[in-house]
Amino acid sequence: MTEILFYHLERAGLEDVLPGLLEKTVERGWKALVCLSTPERLEALDSHLWTFRDESFLPHATDKDPRAASQPVLLGTDGRNRNDANVVFYADGAAPADWSAAALGPLERVVYLFDGRDAAATQAARDHWKEARATGFSTTYWQQSETGKWERKA
Repeated sequence: MTEILFYHLERAGLEDVLPGLLEKTVERGWKALVCLSTPERLEALDSHLWTFRDESFLPHATDKDPRAASQPVLLGTDGRNRNDANVVFYADGAAPADWSAAALGPLERVVYLFDGRDAAATQAARDHWKEARATGFSTTYWQQSETGKWERKA
């Protein structure tokens, strides 16, 4: 069954957290789709993923790439799973249009990242948490500790 993970970002931003999560996803042999809310955020994250660490290479493309279907990490704004991703990451206000088992059931994981310093984003995460739980998914909530480590809170 699909796991739904909520990541409450407080001490580090998306650009700090997401690359490591994507690396772990690719190391498992899974493909990832990253859904963002605007083309501007997509472009910024695309640029960042090429340069986030000198000793690392994270192969990825945007959904406009003609080889989108073969990419291990794909960035998009419309939520279409063009690369048959096992894991879908939602960030910057993007969220599944449908939290049902029919829509999300084929995935290994859905990861919802939200900025805990933004009241609207936190409220949206609470609402999505309730939707995911009501659908019967296995859901976990992760929050950054003072040292930056992830702690399971629920």
